[in-house]
This record gives sequence, C-alpha cells and structure tokens, in this order.
Amino acid sequence: MSAKAFLSLGSNLGDRKATLLAALDALDRGGARIIRRSSLYETAPVGKIDQPRFLNLVVEVATDLTPADLLALCQSVERDLGRVRKERWGPRTVDIDILLYDRLAIQTPSLTIPHPEMTRRRFVLVPLLEIAPDASLPDGRRLNAFLADVADQDVRRVED
Repeated sequence: MSAKAFLSLGSNLGDRKATLLAALDALDRGGARIIRRSSLYETAPVGKIDQPRFLNLVVEVATDLTPADLLALCQSVERDLGRVRKERWGPRTVDIDILLYDRLAIQTPSLTIPHPEMTRRRFVLVPLLEIAPDASLPDGRRLNAFLADVADQDVRRVED
C-alpha cells in the first residue's frame, strides 16, 4: 500500500537546476515515485544569509518506503550528488527534506515529521501549496494559514 509524502528540494551550489533534476530522477528510481512537481522558485537563503541564492521546489511522491527508509533514500541521493554536511544552513549542492508523510506525526532522534521548520519557511510553503493547496498538518491546521507569517521572505517563481 503506497504512502503519499511531500519532499522539499533546494540547491545553491553548481548547476542548481541540473542538480535538482538529477535528484528527482534518483528519488524516482529509488522508490519515491514523483506524482506532482511544483514550479522552480529562486529564494534568498534563510539562517545563514551570506551565501548564494537557492533554487527550490516541492514534489509529491508515492512510495512503499517507510519514513525511515525514505529518509535514507533522501540522504543517499544528497551524498551521491556531492552534499557535504559541514555547516548548519550553509551552502549545499542539494538538500532534500521530508515535509509530510501521509497524516503521520513522527519524532525520533533522526527524523521529525512534519518537518519542524516548514511553517516558518516561505520557500517550502509556496511551492507546497502550489501543488497541494489544501495541505494541512497532521493536527488539521491548514498550511496556507502560515503564509502571512513569512510574507517578508524573498521567494520568486522562476520556471513552471
């Protein structure tokens, strides 16, 4: 029985678009079948601001992977595409986060779903709501209710 999950992808080093497309292909081949994909958005960095701008997108996937196995796939794709974890919120070739997995709320030492920062990140909310306008947290709160709190964050659609 297939689960539905939403993943956020971002890149701000190298050929950002090519890296994101390669990540989507690897996720699809690894068992996270892409159902819908948002437009590409160029966004200002959050947290550590003295770094290049990001390209971001969100995808809906269907998967038979458990949440832990989906996390392992995401981290494997990041490593294969040159991600090196040196600095929190630092520049990266690719970052893949699990935003939502069905209606589950999970908190383990290695995985928190829903993603704990998603409601504070316009670069996540805008592309997610583009492909899932009625998306909500497992507790029922609609994600579009959080947009006003992040209206000042710089997020621009650059490509459909």
